[in-house]
Amino acid sequence: MAQPAQHVVVLGAGTAGTIIVNKLRSRLPKEQWRITVVTKDDVHDYQPGYLFIAFGTNTPAQTRRSARQFLPEGVDVIVADVARVDAPAQTVHLTDGQELAYDQLVIATGTTPRPDQTPGMLGPDWHGRVGEFYTLDGAIALRGALEKFTGGRLVVHITELPIKCPVAPLEFAFLADDYFRGRGIRDKVEIVYVTPLDGAFTKPVASATLGHLLADKGIVVETDFMIEEVDQEAKLIRSYDEREIAYDQLVTVPLNMGADFVAESGLGDDLNYVPVDKHTNRSTAYDTIWALGDASDLPTSKAGSVAHFSVEIFVENFLDAIAGRPLTHSFDGHANCFVESGGGKALLLDFNYDTEPLTGMFPLPKIGPMSLLKESRANHLGKLAFRYVYWNALLPGHPIGLPAHMMMAGKIPAEPA
Repeated sequence: MAQPAQHVVVLGAGTAGTIIVNKLRSRLPKEQWRITVVTKDDVHDYQPGYLFIAFGTNTPAQTRRSARQFLPEGVDVIVADVARVDAPAQTVHLTDGQELAYDQLVIATGTTPRPDQTPGMLGPDWHGRVGEFYTLDGAIALRGALEKFTGGRLVVHITELPIKCPVAPLEFAFLADDYFRGRGIRDKVEIVYVTPLDGAFTKPVASATLGHLLADKGIVVETDFMIEEVDQEAKLIRSYDEREIAYDQLVTVPLNMGADFVAESGLGDDLNYVPVDKHTNRSTAYDTIWALGDASDLPTSKAGSVAHFSVEIFVENFLDAIAGRPLTHSFDGHANCFVESGGGKALLLDFNYDTEPLTGMFPLPKIGPMSLLKESRANHLGKLAFRYVYWNALLPGHPIGLPAHMMMAGKIPAEPA
């Protein structure tokens, strides 16, 4: 008698979840493995596009597509919310009452901005004088607010790290400088960049090497600012050490948190991220659970590149695990991030757990065509072109020619500041 098929359940159909499903479906025998995807809705957004929507250089239609169209045939798709995971019983409970027994579970439910976690952030001015661009609705509303803005103090603020795409707030500040110059009112706008870190960039080498860009563009930086509240009536943000920063237009990045069901299931840390082995993405608590993309507590950027590179390693380890073999493949924390700097140029950072961003060329040593830790037109064009790559190659799980591990060939350390 044939053995019943084993069952892998993937929670989330964002970047990591979609790539995982496409790669696993092509590698797992259909007669032996059933795959089910649980997604809260049939929406897939290209989230880097939110930044450009805010400045009117991208449209929602270029950003949003159906999630189902990127999921392969032979996969069960359930549109529902997750209530909790009973890890000892290997069962997922959905809010509609369904229960899914699994042999292997992949959590890829990402991270979400939570303005409700900061006193005063949500209020009558939310998505108005207090804006954000980490959701599609927020980016659209912010575009309208910026169009009406004719002068005053624009404050770009980060609540706390980690956040998805940690360079995005910097990109916003740079593009705001460019945007107001284009409108001829930059001399009427004061841009203030407020961060809880001790520098503008999350990586010390990048901060030391590229920090001058903010000064060159006349952007004021306020560091070590741990926000206590937003006072919408007084139009200011207040820190725990009683500093106050006034604004005419606030663009904030709220606290980011993982999915609530992670906490309900006892699987997460204080911010609902799933603790995993940083080299394998396997849960540190349960051998049958994995967490990928922004849902995990990997000590690196919550970025699409990390999702992509770590999935490549995860698939090989997953196949080893279900075959009863040791996990021999190791993710090195590889990430690369484009940073739009305005004027049709961008920066590119490439790093991993152990290596700070280096100078050099990318992806080919000495050839590029993109440069590292340096502004260039090629980097800007590379970022714009990536949207096509994302929809047509990355999500379907096709090779895109970049190794999962960081390459050191042709790279040199940045000069000390």
